Amino acid sequence: MSSSLETANPAAGLRRVAIDPVSRVEGHGKVTILLDAQNRVQQVRLHIVEFRGFEKFIEGRPYWEVPVMVQRLCGICPVSHHLAASKAMDRVVGAVPVTPSADKIRRLMHYGQVMQSHALHFFHLSSPDLLFGFDSEVNRRNIVGVAQAHPEIAKKGVLLRKFGQEVIRATAGKRVHGTGSVPGGVNKHVSTEDHAMLQRDVEQMTAWTQDAVEIAKQLHAQNPALYDGFGSFRSNMLSLVRADGAMDLYDGVIRARDAAGKILFDGASDQGYLDLIEEEVKPWSYMKFPFLKSLGREHGWYRVGPLARVQNCDFIPTPLAEAQRREFLASGRGEPIHATLAYHWARMVEALHCVEVIKELLADPDILAGDLMAGGPRRRGGVGVIEAPRGTLIHHYEVGDDDLVTMCNLIVSTTHNNQAMNEAVRSVAREYLDGHELTEGLLNHIEVAIRAYDPCLSCATHALGQMPLDVALVGPAGELIDRIVKSQHGEIVRGAVDT
Repeated sequence: MSSSLETANPAAGLRRVAIDPVSRVEGHGKVTILLDAQNRVQQVRLHIVEFRGFEKFIEGRPYWEVPVMVQRLCGICPVSHHLAASKAMDRVVGAVPVTPSADKIRRLMHYGQVMQSHALHFFHLSSPDLLFGFDSEVNRRNIVGVAQAHPEIAKKGVLLRKFGQEVIRATAGKRVHGTGSVPGGVNKHVSTEDHAMLQRDVEQMTAWTQDAVEIAKQLHAQNPALYDGFGSFRSNMLSLVRADGAMDLYDGVIRARDAAGKILFDGASDQGYLDLIEEEVKPWSYMKFPFLKSLGREHGWYRVGPLARVQNCDFIPTPLAEAQRREFLASGRGEPIHATLAYHWARMVEALHCVEVIKELLADPDILAGDLMAGGPRRRGGVGVIEAPRGTLIHHYEVGDDDLVTMCNLIVSTTHNNQAMNEAVRSVAREYLDGHELTEGLLNHIEVAIRAYDPCLSCATHALGQMPLDVALVGPAGELIDRIVKSQHGEIVRGAVDT
């Protein structure tokens, strides 16, 4: 299933083009392209150049600190890490299940998080490409340009995100890096004042989110050849689903489908994720490459996130979003949808679902009163899995008798999508760049493919001790004085040359 542009053979004598950094994404990454003398593409790689050592420095910390600490992985999706860690630590303190009030307040927090993140991505990060064109004037291709040309669209995007942030503040205590969820439950109810404010605005948010779905659909309808073909490739898909097959972004069992839509496995417990998924390390990126063990490295990689979730579930349990999901699936004419740009349409369907769930939860008295904490027999570890905005998020911890964390493993959403993003940029490079003189607009096509996945590159951590390391000593005039490279296997080469 993987493409042939990962490694040039031979690499010598090729011209190197770098997109550094990739813009309008969270975190830092770059793309390198190797071209021959005829501008034929020989190699394309998405490199994650950040190193975030959370998996290591969480070790030795008290387990109750972890749900707050891991949020610092990201300023856009901190709630997802906050809740995934809390769910893992629920098992450590024996709080499975948590109380009804805690479960519903956490769900409210999470669906507010997914909604605000989807609004941020669609309106702020991707709409400039979608509304103006991939090779439009670069100075216009930003949120300011959108606000000038489409003020109503920009306004709705800003206020939709604001509402989601208010949901987070009402449940977590702060809009960013809150403290509302703790091992065993939550530490506060929703106040009557916040409850009234959110109820006042939720109907308007529902209408605006429906408008956003219509925008995504119209973009597809205006240029179906582009939206169906751009960066399109077949892949497996993975997500959580509810026990009855419904979409559930907070909890559930693990299900995977192959590229034809056939279920590979279903009903798998999140606690047994290591039986399903293995991770590969490659020397040119700090981000790991997960794959399904049953299919192996070559054929086992998969996609996660909105495009996978809306097709992996059997139905969405809210009426407006389910109707939109059915229309989305119908556009595939009976086949799974593998188009990279279809992520945007699926993302807005999920945003609509989130608003519907928020509305339902606001009508539930358990978020205003009821027991907040649960407990039970102490355990030595646990796994917490949640559907973050960008896809399936796995937190796994082991805790010693002294209450200190002894092991941490994170597989974040963007990591799951690593191979898929590489396949997307290779597909786009092959179709749009191969044999052409490169322009800023053509290179932006590569970035458009990456942005469709809404990657959070800051979250894509790599375990210390398994990562390759590249250290360069540069003189005051920019000249390379010395360089040492350590491979993922530990070999050290001095004076190595980057290919």
